[in-house]
Amino acid sequence: MILTEQEQAEVEANRQRYEHHKALGQQQAPKALPPPTPRDGAPIAEDAIIHRETVPGGWYWVTKLARGEALRVVNTSGTACVSLQAWNAHDTSERLNHADTIKVQWAATLRKGRVILSDMGRALLSVIQDTSGAHDTMVGGSTAATTAARYGAKNFRNTRDNFVLAAGKLGLDRRDLHPCVSFFAPVSVDPQGRFEWHGERRSKGDFVDLRAELDLLVALSNCPHPLDPSPNYAPGDVEIIHYQAPQPAEDDLCRTVSLEAKRAFENNAFYLASGVAGRA
Repeated sequence: MILTEQEQAEVEANRQRYEHHKALGQQQAPKALPPPTPRDGAPIAEDAIIHRETVPGGWYWVTKLARGEALRVVNTSGTACVSLQAWNAHDTSERLNHADTIKVQWAATLRKGRVILSDMGRALLSVIQDTSGAHDTMVGGSTAATTAARYGAKNFRNTRDNFVLAAGKLGLDRRDLHPCVSFFAPVSVDPQGRFEWHGERRSKGDFVDLRAELDLLVALSNCPHPLDPSPNYAPGDVEIIHYQAPQPAEDDLCRTVSLEAKRAFENNAFYLASGVAGRA
């Protein structure tokens, strides 16, 4: 396709506006987020634990998560990939928005200090601990087609079908499903814009802690990532620890890391003050 001079000028003007706003956003963020959490560096007090459970490879799990509670997802096997979908428990038309999570924070990766946003510009979850930063916000979960293409025409479970089942248990339907984010999925993008898999960044014992910033319905699927090059369908177990998170401090990293994060939490505060969240 050959662009006219006017079209080329419009493209260049749009690019310059993008770079300008990107620079403004990056000026407000810290130059570097904290290093990964040591695997022994964030113990959970026994009296804070609400529930713990093992999710076998290939299976899914659902829960209700109250504001201020958290989930620790532990890659006990070192080979797991856990995909997540989340909805506002009081209005399930509000749900996780992976695109806004990426573009609003000017970062295509999730790690300690980032937040997961809804399609209403509110913070659903905060990443308060993370040992690896090896998570995927772009590719999405497996389907029956991608699983069959990788492992052959066998009856292996996949993320899409798991989420359909999970939605039903939460009183939702297929129409409520949305693009997911996936943890312990070491995906990056090379200079040519191609996805790359870095398996060395995923290790046994890795964990990520997600603090709920609104009352949520959560679904997790423990199936191999579509880009995982392993020829064998062998997803390992994960441990889920549901616990009461400590009260956030005034300078809580996730709430203050950038103007965009602050705005998301301002949106939360306005929503919670309106009383809508208390009316199911």
